[in-house]
Amino acid sequence: MALLDATGRVTAPDQRWLLEAAERAGRELGAAGEVRVRMVGDAEMAAAHERYSKVAGTTDVLTFDLADGPGELDLDILVCLDEAGRQGAKRGHEPRRELLLYIVHGMLHGLGYDDHDEADYAKMHEAEDRVLAAIGVGATFARAAEGGGA
Repeated sequence: MALLDATGRVTAPDQRWLLEAAERAGRELGAAGEVRVRMVGDAEMAAAHERYSKVAGTTDVLTFDLADGPGELDLDILVCLDEAGRQGAKRGHEPRRELLLYIVHGMLHGLGYDDHDEADYAKMHEAEDRVLAAIGVGATFARAAEGGGA
């Protein structure tokens, strides 16, 4: 697992926490291989969103699966610090926890999960919260439905 803060705004302790938590999440998922995460701001994410997805505006996470086939991860994941701040505030937690949610989301994409219809969306976000609970962080996506809080 490699983590790069392209914004220069994520503290060293938060970077260590994210790296350690993302590695625990990967082990919980039984995921082997390489995962590279780049934390970016709105401008870089919006440019990547437009370039790769043909969608204007920023987004939370973009996953680039470089694996030749199933079984091992080879992922580049872009996560948006600005969106993590906005969504974390809505869910009642700090941006680093939201960034971790995005990293787990990207890993799940690499493991074959998708979120393009309602059933798959529910299954993917349930898996995210199950993994985050199992590693001691706690359900994170579901907090929006529960009204946030601790």
